[in-house]
Amino acid sequence: MSDQEDDLGMEEEETQEEGGGEETEAVEQEEAENEQDEDLDEEEKELGEEEEQKEEEEKVPENPLTEEAVAESLSLLCKTGDGLSHAYVRLDVHEKELTNVSILKSFIHLRYVDVSKNNLKDISSLSALTHMLTLKADYNMLSSVRLEEMPFLQVASFNFNKINTLEGVSHPMLEHLCLNNNEITGISGLDEAKLARLHTLELRGNKLKTTGGVHLPNLKNLFMAANTIDKIEDMESLKSLTTFHLRDNQLENLDGFTDQLQLLQYINLRGNNITSVKEQVPKMACLPMLRALVLFENPAHEEDEYRLEVLIGLRKLERLDKDEYSEEERNEAEEIYEQRLKEEAEREANGEEQQNED
Repeated sequence: MSDQEDDLGMEEEETQEEGGGEETEAVEQEEAENEQDEDLDEEEKELGEEEEQKEEEEKVPENPLTEEAVAESLSLLCKTGDGLSHAYVRLDVHEKELTNVSILKSFIHLRYVDVSKNNLKDISSLSALTHMLTLKADYNMLSSVRLEEMPFLQVASFNFNKINTLEGVSHPMLEHLCLNNNEITGISGLDEAKLARLHTLELRGNKLKTTGGVHLPNLKNLFMAANTIDKIEDMESLKSLTTFHLRDNQLENLDGFTDQLQLLQYINLRGNNITSVKEQVPKMACLPMLRALVLFENPAHEEDEYRLEVLIGLRKLERLDKDEYSEEERNEAEEIYEQRLKEEAEREANGEEQQNED
């Protein structure tokens, strides 16, 4: 074969390679365009769903609460606050497709109010009910929890609304606040001074990315399951916390726990992305009262000697994934822990000797 033929053959091969490269680039470009189209389709779908939802809300016919309906829904006759007369103090108007309850501002003696499962967007008129003790406003269309300060309100529930902010919660006697399944993306506006008696805060099923923002030293129970939390932080002020639920989030590590959490006894971390027991579990050793831990449905749950390794890292733990540790498991964990301490001490000693020789 002549040199000219060789050159021609090489040129053909190069041309084929270039053509193959161009085909690959074209395929990659096409795939990228398809992905972009899918993303756009998804965004358009979400926008369409939001618009449909808004249209449906706009179509809701006006249905204000009437005096007749109030009269039919009152119960529990009690003495009034001044003790001079009697009045009905319980009102239950749930599931009546109500859009307006402003008439209730005249019923100042009400103490127990249930306006759940209606079509309410505004309940500011309830601020006039200064004797109210409990409020249920679940399953409505509320975007805010703002009410004037309610001096005696103890329990308030706003589950399954469209609430996106915690601004306006300032009730000095409030003990239990439920805000599950709303649209809260961050925690701010919870005034420690005005919520000194709050012991339970429920924030399941929102859009939280972090645990930060809760500065309530008297809080005992915090529920943050089913959010998109990937970071534990800002926990220092929760000195009274005993129960912490973080199930079904996106945690990959357990950084953020602090020895300020002196009373924390129960942590639920089920359904997260925690991968290494040896690396992550010892980060909770700073919690002196921790007795029960749930790590089920994490990648770490599949590791060899999972139960034993957790107990080695947290030797005061009494229960893991709802199963109590046996005395045999506890003894074995203690032996392995002591053995590892001894080996670590020997390695350090050998390292110091080596440095001295050098």
